Amino acid sequence: MNYTDLTQFKEWFSGYAKSFYSSDKDDQRNIYLKVEHTYNVCSNIIQIAKEQALSEDMLMLAETIGLFHDVGRFPQYARYRTFRDSTSVNHGELGSEVLKEEKVLDSLPKKEQDIILNAVKFHNAFSLPALDEPETLLFLRLIRDADKLDIWRVFTEYYESAPEERASAAGLGLPDTPEYSETVLSYIYKNQIASISEVRTLNDFKLLQLSWVYDLNFKPSFRMLKERNYIHRLASTLPNADKLKKAVSLLEEFVNRKLND
Repeated sequence: MNYTDLTQFKEWFSGYAKSFYSSDKDDQRNIYLKVEHTYNVCSNIIQIAKEQALSEDMLMLAETIGLFHDVGRFPQYARYRTFRDSTSVNHGELGSEVLKEEKVLDSLPKKEQDIILNAVKFHNAFSLPALDEPETLLFLRLIRDADKLDIWRVFTEYYESAPEERASAAGLGLPDTPEYSETVLSYIYKNQIASISEVRTLNDFKLLQLSWVYDLNFKPSFRMLKERNYIHRLASTLPNADKLKKAVSLLEEFVNRKLND
């Protein structure tokens, strides 16, 4: 890959995203949410990758993966008016198909194409796939960290904003009620990632997002998480319950241990 390739990819992404722009205010807010998210993920992945001392070629590959990781979100929303994969389509798999159908990566060597396609396809998987390809797994870990860091930003801003200012598809249609699931909470106590299948309310979804802390891979990611204060900001939108406060403390202790390793 070279800088010409990367420039062309940026131009293609910009044009592709704009093809989904809408005169409907709500639809446009949802589409632009994903455009802004994409550029922030690119920034995150570059920052993390640089601290891993990756080569210039690998940095360009990482940025390309950041650029394309959510390309499936645009046709997903156009077809289903939701970002909820469970009621529509797996946006990672759809994104990989879009890149193949549009022949976006044809200028690259097959090895680089495969790395990008696999990273896009599996970036949103519950856990890392069993791939016997160390380089692909490295890029998957990078994009999963970079993605989570900006998803936390998206949702802290969503929870902190007035309802009329929110992108409607971001909340996934979950009821915003005081209840939360003891089952979802238990995953945090067990140092595990909660399952989306257990989520019933917006509070459950917040707990799920907090449990993603256990899926971070790189020390810079933990540092960025702490610097941006996402745990506290997410937790401040949860009910005032001792069990929840204890879970937040466990997460903060986990982050501090990772930073001190």
